[in-house]
Amino acid sequence: MLFPIAKGALGLAARGIQRTVARQTHHKHVPDFHDKYGNIILLGGAVFCASIWTYVVTQTGIEWNLSPVGRVTPKEWREK
Repeated sequence: MLFPIAKGALGLAARGIQRTVARQTHHKHVPDFHDKYGNIILLGGAVFCASIWTYVVTQTGIEWNLSPVGRVTPKEWREK
């Protein structure tokens, strides 16, 4: 009993897909906002991000403390 139901459901799904494909072949693809400007906006954001980080790293005077070698000195040992 389950097999005919599953077979019918698959047939409906296949017909729906066929209709969708047939509809899409009759329409021309019109470029939308993302097609027109997506890459430009992505490139602009990457350039902006890189320029801000370049400024922060080179001009703000932040000490990044990348390596503690030579900066850390041990404390004197105290006996209790």
